[in-house]
Amino acid sequence: MVAGQQASARDRIAGAPISWGVCEVPNWGYQMPAERVLADMQSLGLRATEFGPDGFLPDAPADKATLLRSYGLQGVGGFLPVVLHDPGHDPIGEVDVFADACLASGAGVIVLAAITGLDGYDVRPTLDELQWKTLLGNLDRIAAHAAGRGLLAVIHPHMGTMVEGATDVQRVLDGSQIGLCVDTGHLVAAGADPVAITVANPSRVKHVHLKDVDAARAARVVAGEISFSDAVADGMWTVLGEGSVDVRAMIDALEGSGYQGWYVLEQDLMLRDGEPGGEGPIADVRRCLAFVEKALS
Repeated sequence: MVAGQQASARDRIAGAPISWGVCEVPNWGYQMPAERVLADMQSLGLRATEFGPDGFLPDAPADKATLLRSYGLQGVGGFLPVVLHDPGHDPIGEVDVFADACLASGAGVIVLAAITGLDGYDVRPTLDELQWKTLLGNLDRIAAHAAGRGLLAVIHPHMGTMVEGATDVQRVLDGSQIGLCVDTGHLVAAGADPVAITVANPSRVKHVHLKDVDAARAARVVAGEISFSDAVADGMWTVLGEGSVDVRAMIDALEGSGYQGWYVLEQDLMLRDGEPGGEGPIADVRRCLAFVEKALS
């Protein structure tokens, strides 16, 4: 790849605060301050990041944008956990608050997670037909609403949410028009094949979270032998290229299909023992970044 192409490829790689242990789940663990996380991203040469959970960046959209710019970072948008299956709940207000932050910081992507309404990702109820109909209708309604504001809304299959594995993804593909955020780690952890999903539905893949996973630990979560949070603390998510996901095949499939969206680096982390010593999480993110840059070269 020539020098100009290499720069273009790097410009499509973004960071995510979850790689530094910053998460929306109550009592997740030590939450590293934004100044440390953003400074680490800047030192790695990253030019963009997802927002992280509420409270990580300033609430006011303009203040959020100003802080990101001070570290040379563009906002990508990010993860928005929202209840989508409840007929009595309208999620549009939550989407609009997030959209305001996107528009203020030059971000373009609303990454929806169809959460259960319970804290965390350890318990996942089964939806009835009405709830599924409501969820699918909300996906298309949000996608259209976001598009009307110049933004892209996608659905993120995620362990412990109402859209988790291959069966759920297929139901979304068949019953709605919304694009997918393919999270390689969460799909493999749930027993799905992100490469096959991408190859079969290239036009629906609009955003990508690159994550690797120890499938044996994930299988224990699926079997109910260990909670999701305990598995994360035990190192279920790994450095890219060191787990069970064929990340290189995923990138090749995306590039071969003409994908032009973001590659967001995510190694979900839980810091149960407080402030990490040494370099901290940046060491793993650096290795993940090197892996992706090589794959895109």
